Amino acid sequence: MKKEDKGLIISELTELLKQYPHFYITDIEALNAEKTSKLRRECFKQDIKLVVVKNTLLQKAMENVEGTDYSELYGVLKGNSAIMFTNTANLPARLIKEFTKDVKKDVIAKPQLKAAYVQECFYHAGDLEALATIKSKEELVGDIIMLLQSPAKRVISALQSNSGQKIHGILKTLEEKGAK
Repeated sequence: MKKEDKGLIISELTELLKQYPHFYITDIEALNAEKTSKLRRECFKQDIKLVVVKNTLLQKAMENVEGTDYSELYGVLKGNSAIMFTNTANLPARLIKEFTKDVKKDVIAKPQLKAAYVQECFYHAGDLEALATIKSKEELVGDIIMLLQSPAKRVISALQSNSGQKIHGILKTLEEKGAK
């Protein structure tokens, strides 16, 4: 590969690392053409960008990103590597789990998680289950909204019970106090 081509690939990877807040480094080496195609389709459907990379070029791209030290991931950059870039923290982990759920216990499942950078933290191969259960930003916002709405819903429900008699009584009392 020419030096210019390597420079171009490094700059593209650097931009992807800056653009996406989360990425997973995986090994998809043993997948046949059919399974690789299926994985790529699933990634596309879930808005995950799957890129097969050379480890040395990825490391150079990581070194180019200012403000983040990816050196903890350099140790997993061996063998074949593919990166799953995403805006939603848990989607690649869920995809890997779904993709490998039918694999026998004594067979190494592919794609296999090597490491991940999710929500500004580093994860390694054994953390797939934890990554799959991480809530996305949208899920957390939804949970907070539900918690905030819950007390208001209980008050409204209590006021509406007994055919509105409580509301009528409260309004009548307020009206009498205002008239005095």
